[in-house]
This record gives sequence, C-alpha cells and structure tokens, in this order.
Amino acid sequence: MYELEINHVSHRYGDYRVLNDINLQILPGQIVAMVGPSGCGKSTLLQAILGTHPPTEGEIRADGVLINKPSRNVGIVYQQYSLYDFLTAEENVAFGLKLDETSLPSRIFSYRSYAKKRQVHLRKAREFLEKVGLSSAMGRYPAELSGGMRQRVAIAQAFILKPKIVLLDEPFGALDETTRQELQMMLLKFYQENLKAKQRGERPEYTIIIVTHELNEALYVADRVIGLSRYHTQSEKGAMIVYDRPCPVFSPDDPRDFSKLVEQREELRKAVFDESYIKDHNKYVSFWSELAQDSQLAATAAANQPAPRRIR
Repeated sequence: MYELEINHVSHRYGDYRVLNDINLQILPGQIVAMVGPSGCGKSTLLQAILGTHPPTEGEIRADGVLINKPSRNVGIVYQQYSLYDFLTAEENVAFGLKLDETSLPSRIFSYRSYAKKRQVHLRKAREFLEKVGLSSAMGRYPAELSGGMRQRVAIAQAFILKPKIVLLDEPFGALDETTRQELQMMLLKFYQENLKAKQRGERPEYTIIIVTHELNEALYVADRVIGLSRYHTQSEKGAMIVYDRPCPVFSPDDPRDFSKLVEQREELRKAVFDESYIKDHNKYVSFWSELAQDSQLAATAAANQPAPRRIR
C-alpha cells in the first residue's frame, strides 16, 4: 500500500492550467523533496494533497483514503510557525491531541475524565519534544523561543497526531544557516528511525514531502527528489513532474560532504529550472525503474552468496 497516491491530477484557475496530469506514488517511510521554479504550481499541489483545494481533475489518496477535504491523514508545517502565543511549547504540541480526542462538552461536564486525558496528552507532548531536542524548553512560551525552536515545536505539533504523511512547506527558509543545518539533521534522524522500523517489520512513522528552493538541501535530507516544472514539450498544458529520481542517503553521523551531490544537483538544475532546455517530461522520471533495478541487483547478490557451511 502506498502512503500517498496522486492519480492523473490536473488543476486550472479559469482558463489557466496550472498542473497537468500529475502522477506520483510515495511509499511509507520515504522523505521526498519537491523542487521547482517559483509559480510552477508547488503550492497548488500541496493544497490539493492537504485537501484544502481539491484538484480540478484526478484524485489523491492517503493510505488508500480519498482526500477531498482536510483530515488527520495529512499534516502540514508552514514556514511561518503556527503556534499559539498563550500556550507553552508543551501545551502547543498537546493541543492537537486535545481537539482530536476530546470535545467541549466532555471537557466541561466530565472534567475528571478530561483531566486524566490531559495528563496523557502532556506526557506524549513532552516525549515528542524530547525527540526533537527541546526537553529544556517545554515550559517556555513561543516568544521565549528562537526561530529554530519554534519550528521544532511546529514539527512536533504536526507529527504527534501520527498523520500518514506530513508536508513541510519551505520549513527552514527563514532560519539562519546553523539552525537550518540542525533541523536538516533532525530529518536525517527521522529517516534512520524509519529504516530501523522497517528492519523490525514495522510501518515507518515518518513519511514526508518537503518543499525547498535549496537543491543541496533537497538532495541531502531526502531519499528521492521530484521536480515540478513547465519547461517541457507540453508546457501549454501546465506544469508536470519532469524529474523523479532517488538521491544519496546520508546518515546523521556522515560528514556534510556536498561534493557527492554535484553531478545530480546540476542535472536537477538543468532538468527543472533551465527555461531554455525543453524536453519530454518523462526524460528524468526514473525512480521506479531505478528502484526495481536496485532490487534486482540486491536479489542477484543474495542469490550468489555461498551457502553457509554445515558444522557436523
């Protein structure tokens, strides 16, 4: 089962066609980076996935469930922090659980029961804040937090409800370089947790689409990069996915060596951002064929391993 399926999605505003025949399938535990020129339709596609603006044509499903309105299956973190100034970091993260698991009448007329649930919500919030490195800031209000801290709270706020997929819309764009690197490292740690879950035969917890203008960031934090662009042979019909390829996977312990990314970064820049380079939109769409090839190579290598010797 795919975590996200986008099938033949197109969108237009009046006569202006923004998106044309978008098809995308994302597996559980993938961190997918989305890049594209300004105005190419990235925000329109995110809004369609979120359910706030259903597409003109086609359908989108999260974990097999049709998305035609906002739901808890899809979460989002914006560049601007969506925090309540009058709540502490801990209370901000627990707020979504409060709305999801209790009602106003239950909070008023069954206060004892609600008080017990509130303690559970706050405990879960503290656990997630520890996970994102904010154990020392749980009792602080947003005004007392740095920009990077506030963004960590927003990320915890989105993930604590355990949506099937979380959208990160330019989440690090307003941060300084050091803070940006710290949050990139956090995503790498999430990916490592996904790998460990798969090894245990469990469903990975973090499936993410991150929209960014930084190509190094896209290739560094994700295991797959997609490029949305109008620079292709059918541009009059709208933007399409013109790039979809796997990228190197980094561990949090690896040095930040972007020299490994130079060749793919230049390929990505040309395929997605070069207005003069007109090509068939499928030219760089090869994720699934490369995945199948890697799986075949792994199976062949396993089959060629010598059989273990029996000890008599």
